[in-house]
Amino acid sequence: MNDLGTDIPATAYRRLVSRFERLAIIDEASAMLGWDQAAVMPEGGAAARGDQLATLAGVAHGMLAAPEVEEDLAAAEIAPPADPVERRNLALMRRAYRRATAVPADLVEAVARESAACETVWRGARRDADFAAVRPRLEVLLGLIREQAAALGATLGLSPYDALIDSYQPGITAAEIDPVFDRYEAFLRDHLATVEARQAGRMAGLPGTPPFAEAAQEALCRRLAERVGLDFRGARLDRSLHPFCGGTPTDIRITTRYDEADFASALMGVLHESGHGLYEAGLPRARARQPVGAAAGMAVHESQSLIVELQAARSDPFLRWLGPQLAAAFGQPPADFAPDRLAARLRRVERSFIRVEADEVTYPAHVILRFRLEAAMVAGDLAVADLPAAWNDGMRALLGIVPPDDARGCLQDIHWYAGLFGYFPSYTLGAMAAAQLMQAARRARPDIDAALAEGDFAPLRDWLRANVHGHGARYGFNELLVEATGKPLDPASFEAHLRARYLA
Repeated sequence: MNDLGTDIPATAYRRLVSRFERLAIIDEASAMLGWDQAAVMPEGGAAARGDQLATLAGVAHGMLAAPEVEEDLAAAEIAPPADPVERRNLALMRRAYRRATAVPADLVEAVARESAACETVWRGARRDADFAAVRPRLEVLLGLIREQAAALGATLGLSPYDALIDSYQPGITAAEIDPVFDRYEAFLRDHLATVEARQAGRMAGLPGTPPFAEAAQEALCRRLAERVGLDFRGARLDRSLHPFCGGTPTDIRITTRYDEADFASALMGVLHESGHGLYEAGLPRARARQPVGAAAGMAVHESQSLIVELQAARSDPFLRWLGPQLAAAFGQPPADFAPDRLAARLRRVERSFIRVEADEVTYPAHVILRFRLEAAMVAGDLAVADLPAAWNDGMRALLGIVPPDDARGCLQDIHWYAGLFGYFPSYTLGAMAAAQLMQAARRARPDIDAALAEGDFAPLRDWLRANVHGHGARYGFNELLVEATGKPLDPASFEAHLRARYLA
């Protein structure tokens, strides 16, 4: 080791901070390439883009797995920083190093390259409802993912699938998720028919009269994103096949898709992605490009999108404000967008095929299905060739419906075809956390609903910045919930929210 002077641990830590800053910049570049691939890249750029992303993944892996990182970690850990946030940062650096050294560089690049290639084929397969077209690519990608998961699991002392979950939401395992999802499956089985019957008894006419012009939708979506708190001096709104939020905390990229027959899809999609963007923008700037300054995991991230979309934007107070905005945007009578008509559309419970368009009551069933299928694929208990049939069987068991084609079945989501195995549980864990956080926010800020009735997200946004965003990754998922709400994840909060909205 080089001569570090008299304060060896502090000097080693500063060197690590510099290295992780450079790693974060590489990740930012990859994120921008990923946004470009999804939003504007021509099809002919796919092969080169795969090489670019694979090369960047390899460079980042080499920087993180270098021997000198272990030397600096060991030196810094002799006398960890006095600041608790910096100590947490050092622990997260060690975690990142362990994960990086568990997987060979050539496998890291292979996964990145094959993910980009498979995603490109998936786009055409989904359009044509042709699972056979993407099946060979998915088989290759799954093989690489299983190899990666086995290597990670062996190093981390986790099962292969738990190692993948840990990639997206650290500290959560399938054994913890299973009873939560089983409990919700029972809740759905007990109450879905009642919710449907009550809804049928008070169904109002749907809001507005199509077509809803794309240009008017886009302008309104932009205004709503600004209402949530997204600053377009550091953000963009674009279109993509699958809505998402990407970019960096100072250059947020959100996308959506428009349907002139139904304004709600784009509208709610943008509100959802704006929640993600608001979280990124609210991360602690003083810890930018450090592990502790990043998001606390994807379940936390999903809680932030869903607290905006489901808890706030579909609430009665906000719908009272939203109606006149929609009427003005589409040049239609305000009475056509009355709160009961908006609720009939935005809170309509329906057994449907598409996850991203599902209501909040049935949505968890879509996630439960994917969780079980991907766990089986990673374990080797479900072959890719059998995925369509297994998907259809699962939909029949959970919701009593079967998709008419694979575009509305196992081809609908980008995740597996982009190598994102282990992500899906974050959606429902996030929805449950969002309900719990909203309960705590309303207790602390009784003015939240009055503000939402004026289209004002500031009280909710301020509470989230103080209690979630500003912590970055200082706390794990359940630790953050304890700090913000006084208890770890409690599915009863989500059930109470659904009872109040749909069964009261």
